[in-house]
Amino acid sequence: MTRVDFYLIPDVDLDARARFACRICHRAYALGNRVYVHTESTTAARSFDELLWSYPPEGFMPHGRLGDAMAKGAPIVIGNTQDPETDADDVLINLTHDIVPFFGRFERLAEIVIQDEELRAQGRRNYKYYRDRGYPLFHHDIEDWRD
Repeated sequence: MTRVDFYLIPDVDLDARARFACRICHRAYALGNRVYVHTESTTAARSFDELLWSYPPEGFMPHGRLGDAMAKGAPIVIGNTQDPETDADDVLINLTHDIVPFFGRFERLAEIVIQDEELRAQGRRNYKYYRDRGYPLFHHDIEDWRD
């Protein structure tokens, strides 16, 4: 059964959410996990791809956007399609506001919640959805997360 981790960060902007997702990617990659980052749109996927080129500043994490040649075999894949065909299925990072319909095929799911009231309300709805279905839930209050 998929483990669901909720990360609550004190920031209010969406860019902080994406930067924290980079941190999760880095940690997962260092542990040998394969990651799929699910975004809202092709534009958001492209933006996150560009962000990963600069994170971490002292290194590089192999990654690619779903459908691109660089994504084939990459440990970190970024996309926005429903039920993507990828073997990066250890960790799913959800950068959308909704429940990802295919989350159950991943070992872990990361939900990142910022201090925007609308996004917090959506985070609560997502939490209730997973809780009501018996998924193991973990809550992380992240205070000082910037490297």
